[in-house]
Amino acid sequence: MTSPTLDPTLDRLARPSGTFAMVAMDQRDSLRTMLAEDGHPSDDAALTAFKLEVAAVLGPLASAFLIDRHYAFADLVRERSLPPGCGLILAADALTQPPGGAVEDTELDLAVDPGRARRDGVVALKLLVIWKRDGQEARREEMAHRFVALCRDAGLLSVLEPVAVPASGQTGFDLDAAILDAAAALGPSGPSLYKAQVPRRGRGSMGELVSACERLDGRLARPWVVLSNGVEAADFPAAVEAACRAGASGMLAGRALWRDAIATPDPAEALRTRSADRLRRLGETVDRYGRPWTEAG
Repeated sequence: MTSPTLDPTLDRLARPSGTFAMVAMDQRDSLRTMLAEDGHPSDDAALTAFKLEVAAVLGPLASAFLIDRHYAFADLVRERSLPPGCGLILAADALTQPPGGAVEDTELDLAVDPGRARRDGVVALKLLVIWKRDGQEARREEMAHRFVALCRDAGLLSVLEPVAVPASGQTGFDLDAAILDAAAALGPSGPSLYKAQVPRRGRGSMGELVSACERLDGRLARPWVVLSNGVEAADFPAAVEAACRAGASGMLAGRALWRDAIATPDPAEALRTRSADRLRRLGETVDRYGRPWTEAG
């Protein structure tokens, strides 16, 4: 029986198995940096074109597709580019990010209108929360609760993405402990879906990874998936399997799927071959090992 605490519309993001194989394409300045580093045009038009190419190639293989409002979202809505079985997720985070650097903090993007997003076909909103022990923890917890309530009131699913990083000047940072800390602090906000970092950065034996992921599962009484940032692409398939064996319901990944395509002279061709094949195999993994979202909690 489905738990009454779970949102029954999560099937709009899921595969028929009740698991998730979702593509993240909401990178902004970080994508610009990647394109420039590999010698490709990196203006706004280039970002939009690459995002649309990823949507065209990987969207039909994905259970959901995450995009930001700045580049390609309007095109996806206008052209109805995604197939019916691929749920549309819109990023609702405003990023504090120096050019060429990592995201340092976030806030709710007030330019995102949840009601308008729903009318545009959006199924869920996503909020990135940079979690660090810098004295701003209460603000971030309040923001997570506000985000979940905003989505609920608009009839949208909420995807919460805490990313734990060291605070400025912090020494002895323990990523696995910080991932658990973030889950304990932000999980109680009650998102429809929790998007987590992979413990151990996806490194180690399968047994070690499963054990680490089981500790995270113990902190989350709700469906959760893993992201790929911080995990080497070669390590990501095993990381997804381990997380799913430990109770995760799949993945919402970006760089591990398409980053190496940018490093080729013809990214579009690389997307059609290696990236598409990678997503197909990950879909098989989550179907085989993932916990259906209806059984989480």
